[in-house]
Amino acid sequence: MSRIIELVSDTITLPTEEMLSAMAGSPLGDDVYGLDPTVNELEALAAARVGKEAALFVPTGTMANLVCCMTHCPPGSEVILESECHIYYYEVGGVSRIAGLIPRLVRGVDGVLDPSDVEAAIRPADIHFAKPALLCLENTHNRAGGVVTPVSRMKELRAVADKHGLSIHMDGARVFNAADYLGVDVSEIAAEVDSLMFCFSKGLSAPVGSAIAGSREFIARARKNRKLLGGGMRQAGVLAAAAKVALEKMVSRLSEDHSNARLLAELLVKIEKCGVRPEMVQTNIVPVDVTGFGMSAQDFCAALKERYGISSGTLNSSAVRFVLNRHVSADDVAVVADAIGELAQG
Repeated sequence: MSRIIELVSDTITLPTEEMLSAMAGSPLGDDVYGLDPTVNELEALAAARVGKEAALFVPTGTMANLVCCMTHCPPGSEVILESECHIYYYEVGGVSRIAGLIPRLVRGVDGVLDPSDVEAAIRPADIHFAKPALLCLENTHNRAGGVVTPVSRMKELRAVADKHGLSIHMDGARVFNAADYLGVDVSEIAAEVDSLMFCFSKGLSAPVGSAIAGSREFIARARKNRKLLGGGMRQAGVLAAAAKVALEKMVSRLSEDHSNARLLAELLVKIEKCGVRPEMVQTNIVPVDVTGFGMSAQDFCAALKERYGISSGTLNSSAVRFVLNRHVSADDVAVVADAIGELAQG
C-alpha cells in the first residue's frame, strides 16, 4: 500500500506550509503576563470572528470545556448535558472530578436536545437538590455523527435557560462546520450562548490549540481557571501563529470535507451490508453501522487498515466513523468505498 488514508479523525491534519512559516517568524512574549503579541492578536481575531467581547487561547478543547464549566459554576452545581455529549463521554469525568459539578443527562434526538426535555430536567429549588446552573450544548455533535443544532432550536433552548436562570456553554469544537452547513455566519450561532469554545486543531489543521470566547468579565475569570489547570503558557505565540492562519485561511475550505462526506455516504449506502443514513451526514463525519459485516467495529477497522491502508475509528461495538479532512480527496473517497465493497463481498 502506498499510503494510509487517514479517516480516524480530523485531528490528524498536519499544519500547512503557511502555518509552519508563521510559527517560525512570529513575534513572541510571555503570555502569562499578557506579553505575547501573537497570542493577543489571535484572541482578538477569535473574539471578533464569533461576535464575542473577548477570547482566550487554550492548549486543548477538553481544557477549554472544563475551564468554561468551572468559570460558570461553583462546585456542587448541576450541569445539564446531552447524554452522549463529548464533555460527558470523552473528557475523563473532569466536569465532576475537577470542577466538582453534577451532570444531569438529557437524551437528545441525534444529539439535538428538545427544549421541553431540558425544561423537564430542571428541578425546582429544594433543600435536597443541587442547584442547576449551566446548560451545555454541542454543535456539531461528535457521537451523533457531526449533526448540527440549528439556530432556531438554539433560540428555543436559550429561552428555557433564561427562564430558569441558567447560563449556556457550547462545545463548538467544530462550530465552523455547523455554520457552513447552516449557511450562516458563526456569530449567529454564538449569539445564543454565553460562552463557547472551538478548536483550531481539527478541520482547520493547526497543530495545537482551541479558543474560548465570551464576555470580557467571563474571559478574565476563565484566564485564572486556565492557569489553575496548568494551561498558562509562556511563548505561546509559536502555536498561536498557526491557529491564526487556520482561522484566517482554513474555514472556507471546510465545505470540501462536507462534500466528500456526502459522496462517501452516497457510495456506501449502495453497499447492502453498510448501515448508513445519508440524510444525517451533514458535515464531515460519516457514521456506519457494520453489523451486516458479521464482525465487530474493532475488527472491521482492523481489517480495513490491514488490507487496504484505510484508518477509521469506532463509535461503539457495532458502528464505525469516517471523518473527512483536508488530506482526503474525492478520489480517496472512491478508493475507500471500493475497499469496503470488497470487504462486504468477503
